[in-house]
Amino acid sequence: MMLNELDEITKEIYRQYKPALKYIGIDFSQEEVQEAIINCYFGLEEAFQAVIVYWKYKKQNQEQFYPNAALIEALNEHWKPFDWHDKYLEDSRFKSPCLLWWEEAGNIWGREIRNQLIADVNETNWGDEYILLQNGEKISLKIAKLKGWDWVKNYAQSQM
Repeated sequence: MMLNELDEITKEIYRQYKPALKYIGIDFSQEEVQEAIINCYFGLEEAFQAVIVYWKYKKQNQEQFYPNAALIEALNEHWKPFDWHDKYLEDSRFKSPCLLWWEEAGNIWGREIRNQLIADVNETNWGDEYILLQNGEKISLKIAKLKGWDWVKNYAQSQM
């Protein structure tokens, strides 16, 4: 999705819920999904929450869930969440790939080494995920995953 088309508040809400929504099956590359988000002028966060609650309900009852259709309807019909709890977003399955990589780097290398080498792991407005080294250089998260932990560590150390 082209986040550039969204205002700053909408971008922040989108970023907060994106990992959870992706996990439950929302395909943000679908034009209909993008249009529904871009054209949602109020109630975006409530609609995102409602879809997550609806997914939880469907999963608990072992019922079929159609994620894109549910999100589009939630946005267009201004669904309100039923029984929403902020702790739902703390579900480990809902963590972004960037946060997962950051945490795993701390586990594998140790936090001290990770913090010496890596400044951040982030995503651009266009959805490209990258590792920001302490020297300001960026490595694609996709490339880092392909090359492996040793390669990233050695490369980051060579750039200091």
